[in-house]
Amino acid sequence: MKPENVNNPDTYRAQYGIPYALGSCHTAIIEGYAIEGHVPVKEIKRLLAERPKARGLAVAGMPGGSPGMESSPSEPYDVFLVLPDGRYTIYARYGR
Repeated sequence: MKPENVNNPDTYRAQYGIPYALGSCHTAIIEGYAIEGHVPVKEIKRLLAERPKARGLAVAGMPGGSPGMESSPSEPYDVFLVLPDGRYTIYARYGR
């Protein structure tokens, strides 16, 4: 699979059910789940092992210290589980 640039990332996120408030810099689809932003691999593996009824995982923005953002000063951030109805809940917390 190769990366694909899209003209309007917001439309693409909406297609996969990621709420606008959780938008970040990139979206991936893994085994039917949307992965938005700088989600730690540990949480993706957990998602794939547990297989909850959900649209996917998201880390809003580009928090320092998250995967790919290690050169920025670390800050606390949450990984959200996006539910089938578009609501979301905290799936994991980092830096707290």
